[in-house]
Amino acid sequence: MMIFEMTRNDFLLTTAGVALALGVVMWLIGVIVLVSRVLGGEIKRIAEQTARLAQKGIAEEVAGLIGNASGLIESLNQLVRTTAGIGVFLIIAGMLMIAAAFGLAFQIQ
Repeated sequence: MMIFEMTRNDFLLTTAGVALALGVVMWLIGVIVLVSRVLGGEIKRIAEQTARLAQKGIAEEVAGLIGNASGLIESLNQLVRTTAGIGVFLIIAGMLMIAAAFGLAFQIQ
């Protein structure tokens, strides 16, 4: 006799519940990442300041300043794309986990 016995249906229900909870958490984290990081005001403020810096460099004919400012803007664009990719990945992975949980729940007899 085992200390804790589980039937097949108990195991499927437990696995489905855990998969559903993980899927919902992953989906919520993905949404939070997209909303807070991609639409965050910090990146917009840095981009605005960099654009002003580039304009000042053009007005004063400072080539190094313009090159550095354009490099910073490109880095900011890459940061936004990477963060958006992570958010979208988490949302898709969460939805797949939720779908797997429903698939497991339909296996219960």
